Amino acid sequence: MTTSFETVTSADGTPIAFDRTGEGTPVILVGGAFNDRTTVAGLAATLSPEHTVIAYDRRGRGESGAGAVYSVEREVEDLAALIEHVGGSAAVFGHSSGAVLGLEAAARGVAMTKLAVYEPPYVVDDSRERPAADLFDRVRALIADGDRDGAAELFLVEGTATPEEVVKGMRNDPFWAWFTGLAHTLPYDLALCGPGNVLPADRLAKISVPTLVIDGGESDAWMRAGTRAVADTVPGARYATVAGQDHGVLHQPDTLRELLTGFLG
Repeated sequence: MTTSFETVTSADGTPIAFDRTGEGTPVILVGGAFNDRTTVAGLAATLSPEHTVIAYDRRGRGESGAGAVYSVEREVEDLAALIEHVGGSAAVFGHSSGAVLGLEAAARGVAMTKLAVYEPPYVVDDSRERPAADLFDRVRALIADGDRDGAAELFLVEGTATPEEVVKGMRNDPFWAWFTGLAHTLPYDLALCGPGNVLPADRLAKISVPTLVIDGGESDAWMRAGTRAVADTVPGARYATVAGQDHGVLHQPDTLRELLTGFLG
């Protein structure tokens, strides 16, 4: 299966880079924090026998531009530009904060045929402490000071509830450079999720596109609770669990194949 590299220009003039793989009805893959188009490439390959799959660099990542000023609206426009580029309508799959972006776009009426989301990171119960309202400002300040390590660590510990000792071990891994390389985009993910990662029930209730909401059977309790809450809030949404998987499901994309191809049709 061949993959072609392309770009599309978003509404504010920012170039958005993407890889196109496969043939069939289009599906756009939206990665979350610390992700670019390469981290969803495995899922693109998994879905490409039945679909034209678009794996893109969200703005500020990879080969996409950053634009002059970030806002959630700009990211929604990026997704809308991709959909328009592939024919005016497409299915969307989003992972983590990418799932939040997909939900926001659907709530704002972006033309999509179906929406599948994996573990949008809303906090809806007391199984973890809610991220502080000023986390966005503190992460952005560390980035402005050039402290990418500190920004990545703060995001992981307070934003994703990753234990500090785990993050300290991660900092000794060569892969840590990947995290710091994308640290400047973490405020984008925090802006998408909003202060405290509060479930935006009023907006989600406006979604009319057929929606599949997925979690992993081995994921943290707070992520599973938030996922279930999304399924309960989006009108007519279907809820499904991938047994044996957690938030890192993109490392094993074949586990999503049957579920997604069945839903996308």
